[in-house]
Amino acid sequence: MTRDIVSAEWLMQNLGATRVVDASWYMPADKRDARAEFEAGHIPGAVFYDLDALSDRATSLPHMLPPPGQFARDAGALGIGDEDMVVVYDGAGIFSAPRVWFALKAMGHDQVAVLDGGLPAWKAAGGKIETGPAQPAAAHFTARPQRALVRDFDGVKTALGNTQILDARSAPRFEGSEAEPRPGLKSGHMPGAANIPYRAVLTAEGKLKGNAALQKLFAEKGIDLRAPVIASCGSGVTAAILMLALEKLGGRQVSVYDGSWAEWGGRDEAPVATGPA
Repeated sequence: MTRDIVSAEWLMQNLGATRVVDASWYMPADKRDARAEFEAGHIPGAVFYDLDALSDRATSLPHMLPPPGQFARDAGALGIGDEDMVVVYDGAGIFSAPRVWFALKAMGHDQVAVLDGGLPAWKAAGGKIETGPAQPAAAHFTARPQRALVRDFDGVKTALGNTQILDARSAPRFEGSEAEPRPGLKSGHMPGAANIPYRAVLTAEGKLKGNAALQKLFAEKGIDLRAPVIASCGSGVTAAILMLALEKLGGRQVSVYDGSWAEWGGRDEAPVATGPA
């Protein structure tokens, strides 16, 4: 499979042969209950992926990738099987769905795509809505970790100066002029990183921009799609949006720094730069 993103119309035509996953997740300030919203209305047959609950429980860092065994059990309990074509969506358009798309790819499941425009696009296209909790039948999921897609602290620190690093946070946070929403973190960015706020790759409707617009955006930041790119953000969620955009353009050496600024900004030994890139 080569597609990483599908339209609402494509999903309507292939719904019966697809495992649909609602990966909605919101910042605390949004005051939205993703699970309650799922039960109030979701794409027929969808299951709810709780990003916080289905993350590594052995770390204080937010929603880190869990160990492969835990991921396999959790994915299987949601009815995601080894042979399933999976489409992930969220209620914002494109926000948290790419994180779960990335997680599945990082665990070796290539048959996965993001619904472009998410639930709003599905509704706009006239898609049916189902209510109530999901009741999936358990499936067998085999985790086959793809180490090249995930970077840890030491890997990113070693990569400084010789690998492209792309930060998806807002410009004020990247430049260090605005404090981080998580307490106790330093402000600024990794030395040498470029900044493309995740919203810059999306349309007003919450869809990915077209290829020409994306190519222009990455070119303006000096990003070479043929070379490796490490995507980072506040906690590893919106970095996956940049990864999705890069892969849409053909970038195939893209990884996500799982701990992102939640880890980097809290480590005394992590170098930090401020100001524009």
